[in-house]
Amino acid sequence: MPRTAAKVTQADIARTVRAVAQARVKAVVEVAPDGTIRVLIGENARPQPDQTQMVVEPEEEVVL
Repeated sequence: MPRTAAKVTQADIARTVRAVAQARVKAVVEVAPDGTIRVLIGENARPQPDQTQMVVEPEEEVVL
């Protein structure tokens, strides 16, 4: 039985995170269960809590 295609890939998320880092803005990146990648920009950007979402606290430094 073949696997279903991924709604969002690690490469999609990496591209989004790199774009946010390159723009040098404070932002929160959300990935919804349906594959939607949402970038909330601003000092007070907070993810919208819901039961299917896991919030991960940002690290001080990201090394890729």
